[in-house]
Amino acid sequence: MINIPKGTKDMLPAEAHLWQYVEDVAKITAEGYGFREIRTPVFERTELFARGVGDTTDIVNKEMYTFLDKGNRSITLRPEGTAGVARAFLENGLQSGALPFKAYYLISAYRYERPQAGRLREFHQFGAELYGAADPSADAEAISLASSLLQNLGLEHVELRINSIGCPACRARYQTALREFFLPHIDKMCEDCKVRVQKNPMRMLDCKEEGCKQFTLHAPKIVDYLCDDCRNHYERTKALLTAAKVKFTEDPFIVRGLDYYTRTVFEFVSDAAGAQGTVLGGGRYDGLLEQLGGSHTPAVGFAAGIERLLLAMQAEGVEFPAPTGTDCYLAGMDDVSREKAFLLAEELRRAGLCCETDLMGRSLKAQFKYADKIGARFVAVIGENELQEGVVQLKNMRTSSSVRVKFEELAQAVLGEEE
Repeated sequence: MINIPKGTKDMLPAEAHLWQYVEDVAKITAEGYGFREIRTPVFERTELFARGVGDTTDIVNKEMYTFLDKGNRSITLRPEGTAGVARAFLENGLQSGALPFKAYYLISAYRYERPQAGRLREFHQFGAELYGAADPSADAEAISLASSLLQNLGLEHVELRINSIGCPACRARYQTALREFFLPHIDKMCEDCKVRVQKNPMRMLDCKEEGCKQFTLHAPKIVDYLCDDCRNHYERTKALLTAAKVKFTEDPFIVRGLDYYTRTVFEFVSDAAGAQGTVLGGGRYDGLLEQLGGSHTPAVGFAAGIERLLLAMQAEGVEFPAPTGTDCYLAGMDDVSREKAFLLAEELRRAGLCCETDLMGRSLKAQFKYADKIGARFVAVIGENELQEGVVQLKNMRTSSSVRVKFEELAQAVLGEEE
């Protein structure tokens, strides 16, 4: 038997309705803010992620699934969604359309990392992107959308943490201060941080190694190095969130794991068991489209891991809607009545009902057992007498009551009971 690759997971029919619920809530919430769906390829040219995500990130350095295709081109399975949307925005000339451009996506993504609860090598994301608006109100709207999504999913034990990492000029001063702070301790830090201290010391603030955390906790704070424009942008964003009654906590050590972020960064962190901390994160990335060859275009957005959202929801005991069941099972007692059951099932399906009928040649008793297993609300039995009279014996599986219903009135009878 061939087993599933490590770091991947099957989504079985019994749990599909959980995923569908989260995806439906995400779509409805985003569309309420004027966002529309965008779909991009599951693989892109490797250069897109190297330039967009950043060559100092763990994603680019360690985690991407990269290969040469038959044309000897370097191709990478997408490790996140933003870079692909940015490429689509530029390539399809959307910058000349109505701005701000608002789009959301539901994707699978791929990173080669150690599998754990809520973190797989193939994982799924809901994300939202807003291009063209530099005003702090765009930051506040993206955060408000994210907050509304989590509320609509029933999550209560989630905390919003925000920070500003400034513009390139702010960060240059801050990078220098971090380097000066960390260098005296660098021999006691992990091998990755020994590289990061020269290439991008802000990445050190995101290090998960316990030995490094004791130093990062006392590192300089970016907010002390913000220029006047970045400071005003941050203060205005916070003021808008406060006015909109979106609660938040300032966290000076949020830097996010991707190089394209500027100014506002934020995370929603769950304290529910098994949720793996951050369930949604994002921020502003005003330089991304320029890095990819476009003109300067301000942008802000976020992404949430579907697996992590589900873990957090289950840990909090959120009630999911019950899966849609079978409305009516049509049981035939012999070959002739099975054929009629087959045709009646087709009629009921055209009327919008979920119907099944026997495909296995089972006995009537076995058909009832199957109908019970699949949670059928009704079983319509057809035998020789029913065929002659043009009726079915319609049994309500919840109340065990039965009525005789004409073939042509069966759909209405089931629909009427459903109402």
